[in-house]
Amino acid sequence: MSGVYARRIAVLAASTAFAATTGLLTAPTAQAAMPTPVSASTARTYLSELTVAAEGSSSGYSRDKFPHWITQSGACNTREVVLKRDGTNVTTNSSCAAVSGTWYSEYDGATWTAASDLDIDHMVPLAEAWRSGASSWTTAERQAYANDLTRPQLIAVTDNVNQSKGDKDPANWMPSRAAYKCTYARAWVHVKHYYDLTVDSAEKSALQSILNNC
Repeated sequence: MSGVYARRIAVLAASTAFAATTGLLTAPTAQAAMPTPVSASTARTYLSELTVAAEGSSSGYSRDKFPHWITQSGACNTREVVLKRDGTNVTTNSSCAAVSGTWYSEYDGATWTAASDLDIDHMVPLAEAWRSGASSWTTAERQAYANDLTRPQLIAVTDNVNQSKGDKDPANWMPSRAAYKCTYARAWVHVKHYYDLTVDSAEKSALQSILNNC
């Protein structure tokens, strides 16, 4: 792993999670408070810089190799921080579990009032990252990736929508809500570029098509 990447991980590990934990969602049509991805023009540049390669093997992959959800502060783990960040009027108990609030799922436009109806999606799924370069990372690097609150990598969305996405890349899955597709593509490229992950040719073509229309 490069020195630049190692420094990125060190900065990420040292950063605190609570700068963005207040509920920023003010209306159902507002974007959830995931960190804003790079612009479409920057994403197009980033995409051109990514290494194009056939996806690697899933051999050896396990979600356990990407430890999550880790403690961020006090009793709060990464999932709980994202739920509070992405929701409106979220109330938590002494264990930091969200007991009330409202969440708008950007992928499908659904609104939920129970945290159990939400999954925290990894924008670039863990298995996709594994096949795109993360198989060579250390466990600490994979942990940082799986809990990254600084990049547009984590977002609270409808649980069964996240499950339908699985580990598919944009050539095989995109959010059903057309208004979010540009943001999704920008975020995907932002994450892949930051972590020096590869793209396959079909994935790159799908992303180019979306970004060219942003």
